[in-house]
Amino acid sequence: MSTVALPPVRFRISRYRTVAWWGSALACLLSVVGMVLCWLSPTIGLPLKPGLDFTGGTQIQLERQCTAACPPLTANQVQERLRQLNGASVEQQKPPLPSLDTAQVQLLDGGRSLLIRLPELTPEQANVVTTTLASVLGPLNPAGTAVNTIGPTLGDQLLRGSLVSLLVSFAAIAAYITFRYDRVYAALALVCLAHDVLITCGVFAWLGLLRGVEVDSLFAVTLITVAGYSVTDTVVVFDRIREQQTTLASLPLVDQVDVAVDATLTRSLYTSLTTLLPLLALIFFGGSTLFWFAVALTVGISVGSWSSIGVAPTLLPVFARR
Repeated sequence: MSTVALPPVRFRISRYRTVAWWGSALACLLSVVGMVLCWLSPTIGLPLKPGLDFTGGTQIQLERQCTAACPPLTANQVQERLRQLNGASVEQQKPPLPSLDTAQVQLLDGGRSLLIRLPELTPEQANVVTTTLASVLGPLNPAGTAVNTIGPTLGDQLLRGSLVSLLVSFAAIAAYITFRYDRVYAALALVCLAHDVLITCGVFAWLGLLRGVEVDSLFAVTLITVAGYSVTDTVVVFDRIREQQTTLASLPLVDQVDVAVDATLTRSLYTSLTTLLPLLALIFFGGSTLFWFAVALTVGISVGSWSSIGVAPTLLPVFARR
């Protein structure tokens, strides 16, 4: 039986598989810790800090009209003025305002814009809040004022719909990989998919703890996109490995994996880079509305590229032996 010589390989991923495994394991562990801390936090109570889409309520965005630098402002000043709204001077409002003691205030653009999270308000109540805050914030830009209200029932439906979408997409991916390859490949694809989604969620769990960043329905869209991208990249590597199992059948599986990863490495890096470029443009120039959406996609795609190169292929020889 003739022995096929090993082609020249510029980068042998198998030599660094221990480092890759430890790096991914550490990232997953930190993600789990962040999600557990979010769950135990009395102000969050869930693995991720839910946004207005999932909890319901009213969100008011205000933009101050400043010719140059805006006067100094702190979130505590705004919160104190909101508490005063529950005093006797506003008790005559019909219907009366709900308690605003739990209002959350976030300053954006160096205090030029504000994002205020409140209990569910009627349009009249939201107008009272906006008018009253003008005495603290100064002149407001009408074009920069936005009021969004979502009821608790709709928020619950959005949360359940997002979870169902994620589960259905993961099940469909598992079924496709099993049909296209076999159970070993399907198991590795699901491991990478869970790895990418877990780390993306972990990053936002820590952001929720440290920066108060909330997740909304766009974050669910991000996770589905990351899952699809991760599996697409992994399938490309798996296809090349199956080709090498035919052309290099006499070589060990580790060598076949190294050749396949080396052949697809440039393609994977270029694809990821061209995908990340528009996302970076959104981060720096897309404004506050799409900022965290672009950040989540950037994290997910970066982790997905890593798992398709350093995690799935290096685990294949281990799973195949067993």
